[in-house]
Amino acid sequence: MQGTPAQFFDGLTSKKHTVTVALSDDRQALMIAGDTLPGPLRWQLGDLRALSDTADTERLTVTRHAASDDEAPRDVARLVILDPDLIAWMHKTRPNLWKAETHPGHVRKLFLYAGGAVVATMLMLFVILPAMANTLATLIPIEREIAFGKTVVNQMERQLRWMDEDRDLGCTNPAGRQALNKMLTRLTAAQEMQYDISLKVLDHSMVNAFAAPGGQVIILRGLLDKAESPEEVAGVLAHELGHVESRDSTRLALRAAGSAGLLTMILGDFTGGTAIALIGENLISASYSRDAEGAADLFALDMLEAAQVDAAGFAQFFEVLKDMEGIEIPEYLSTHPVTGARARQAFDFADAQGPTNPILTDDEWSALKAICKGD
Repeated sequence: MQGTPAQFFDGLTSKKHTVTVALSDDRQALMIAGDTLPGPLRWQLGDLRALSDTADTERLTVTRHAASDDEAPRDVARLVILDPDLIAWMHKTRPNLWKAETHPGHVRKLFLYAGGAVVATMLMLFVILPAMANTLATLIPIEREIAFGKTVVNQMERQLRWMDEDRDLGCTNPAGRQALNKMLTRLTAAQEMQYDISLKVLDHSMVNAFAAPGGQVIILRGLLDKAESPEEVAGVLAHELGHVESRDSTRLALRAAGSAGLLTMILGDFTGGTAIALIGENLISASYSRDAEGAADLFALDMLEAAQVDAAGFAQFFEVLKDMEGIEIPEYLSTHPVTGARARQAFDFADAQGPTNPILTDDEWSALKAICKGD
């Protein structure tokens, strides 16, 4: 192949050298010659690497595979080939022309950096954020917590009625509301509560109850349907009130908010509404720590004792939930783990209780069960 015009850049200066380039006699290298070069240059064909950032398709810019301090081990010099025939021949015969080059160990470093990023993210999500949430939960003024909790509850309601957005889930049967208020008053009468409890029942088949920040407590109709006595519901309600008083739901919400913020930085494009939705979803499926669940159980038992409500109902509800395993897994069972030890603790507590009185009459219990059936 005869010499053809090309351009050469030594990479050390900005000067462009007008050169000719041709195949060597043994056809194993490109020979580069020019009046402004110190002498002819021999570039082995096997060392040639094309630069993929060349925008002009009518030219081919190549360099050599060589030791360097750059990310890719390449020579700083560049050769711009202008001859279409030579460019076509290079594409056809040089399989390594577009081979990506990295320093030895570079891939290993990338994996190490990626692993470090994952570890740092997990550390933030599971260690630092929970610790920050525990601290912040004790610093937020109750008034702001209540306002925040109402926003979260509204989002939770939207999530629960996502298939029928125009439907009002609130259960407002007057007799049922009166029975529910009587239960709440009986449980809290002997307690010094931090919050004015906002308690509502939502018309949803999920077997669940949950606490939101600021004293918001929600019971779903599915839980009332499964309960066999008002004392069972009272035990669950007292348990959720324990989470309220310990501000567990606020800690969980803050942790979810922090997680949303961290994921925003990592993944991008999370809106404020999405963060609130994530918080709501976390609270609907609230999975508190074993210590938090144990503390809420003890709070519930003490509350039932002070209100002279039979704690056997609380224990019996554990049994109702366990009987449902293998048939359907209720939300309350999956997010508030039912263990034999927790049930036995409640039964043992009930055996040692003093005098108790029914928390609702039969008629009031029937009204509570029917709270979602209209006025």
